[in-house]
Amino acid sequence: MLGTSPIIRALRAAHLHDVSRQDLLRLACERIRGLGAPFTSVYAYMLHGDELVLEAFAGRLTEHTRIPVGQGVCGTAVASGEDQNVPDVTAVGNYLACNLETRSELVVLIRRGSTILGQLDIDSDVPAGFTAEHHTTVKAIADALAVLL
Repeated sequence: MLGTSPIIRALRAAHLHDVSRQDLLRLACERIRGLGAPFTSVYAYMLHGDELVLEAFAGRLTEHTRIPVGQGVCGTAVASGEDQNVPDVTAVGNYLACNLETRSELVVLIRRGSTILGQLDIDSDVPAGFTAEHHTTVKAIADALAVLL
C-alpha cells in the first residue's frame, strides 16, 4: 500500500492527543494529498441525516459543501453502500463537478460495521487516475478513521 502506515500512525497519534474530529479529518486529507499524483484534492464528507456535509479538505476549494444522498458520485456511494472509482467523470450523468480540471474520482466510504459515517472523496486531474492499489490505500485510511472518529 502506498505509504498507508505512516498516515495511520499519524492519525492514531493525533487521536491520542484528543484532536477534534475536524482536525483528524483534515490531517487525513492532507496526508493523502501529500502522497502526490494522482491525488489532486481530498475531501472528507460526513453523513448528517440524508446529507453529506464537507468537514475537511486538502486541495482545491469546492462549492459542494452539502450533497444529498443519491446525488452525484458522492451521494451515489452512500445510496448504494459501495465505494466508487470513476475513471471518466464526464461519462457520469449526475456528476457534480468540484472543479473543471477533475477527470477522475475515487470515493471511499468511512463505515463502522454496516453504518456509513461518511466518506473520503478524492479528485484527480488525470483520467483513470485511480488504481486498485490507490483504492486499497484509501480504504485502509478510511477504516482507521472509522475506529478513531
